[in-house]
Amino acid sequence: MELRVLRYFLTVAREGSITGAANILHVTQPTLSRQLKDLEQELGKKLFIRSSHSVILTDEGMLLRKRAEEIVDMVGKLEAEFSSKEETISGEIYIGGGETDAMRQIASVAKELQINYPNIRYHLYSGNSDDVTERLDKGLLDFGILIQPADLSKYNYVNIPAKDVWGVIMRKDSPLAFNDTIQAVDLLNVPLICSRQAMKQTLNKNEFADWFGEDFDKLNVVTTYNLAYNAAIMVEEGLGYAITLDKIVNTSSDSTLCFRPLEPRLESSLNIVWKKHQVFSSATDMFLKAIQAKFSN
Repeated sequence: MELRVLRYFLTVAREGSITGAANILHVTQPTLSRQLKDLEQELGKKLFIRSSHSVILTDEGMLLRKRAEEIVDMVGKLEAEFSSKEETISGEIYIGGGETDAMRQIASVAKELQINYPNIRYHLYSGNSDDVTERLDKGLLDFGILIQPADLSKYNYVNIPAKDVWGVIMRKDSPLAFNDTIQAVDLLNVPLICSRQAMKQTLNKNEFADWFGEDFDKLNVVTTYNLAYNAAIMVEEGLGYAITLDKIVNTSSDSTLCFRPLEPRLESSLNIVWKKHQVFSSATDMFLKAIQAKFSN
């Protein structure tokens, strides 16, 4: 299976049309069609459902698309690492994490490095802990930012000297907006929008469930979310109250939303992690040393 053919396949999958993909790839339509048929024969699976004007991925085609994207990303990362000049520190650094204000501290380290090493490039990937650790394990990320609780047994890590504060995002005209803090009893009879991180049982531990107590299973969770931006839109439209972290949703004076912390206060620690026995490029090694120097203080 050739990398070139995988890139052809991904272009067709993205465009939904062999004609459109052929124009982008600067190959003839018969050539592209033949390459795709050869790929299907090689895999022994039908990848597309073809019509006169478009193509739709089969289930096998969708699986190949996911794996092909990972392969192409990995090859691109590898090529970038080998193309870095030995006499200067340059290269690509891939960092994944959820929405957290602690990213400011990572950005501060990157900014300090940029002064002396302007040829280092950063690539950020947003996702929950499962997404991030999956990509870490596959080598698609160099570093991950994980919110506790998380399984750190497979990784080396540094504690980030910051904590995320849990609370509730709501409309400023909501009844609970008149409270300075939110207690468990306040959430029993209202529609809730919860992050999957907050609802997830990790290592038989769920900090939010422990905070809420024995009535956790009685919560009226109407929506779960991965990233808080979309959850904030749901709140704005009056769908419910969002359980989330502070400082990741706009709650300024010109916003229709406000944040109220939980009481008793609930905080989560954070770690920046990387795979054990990982071989770093010069750029990622320099970044790690900067992280360790800054956070160890």
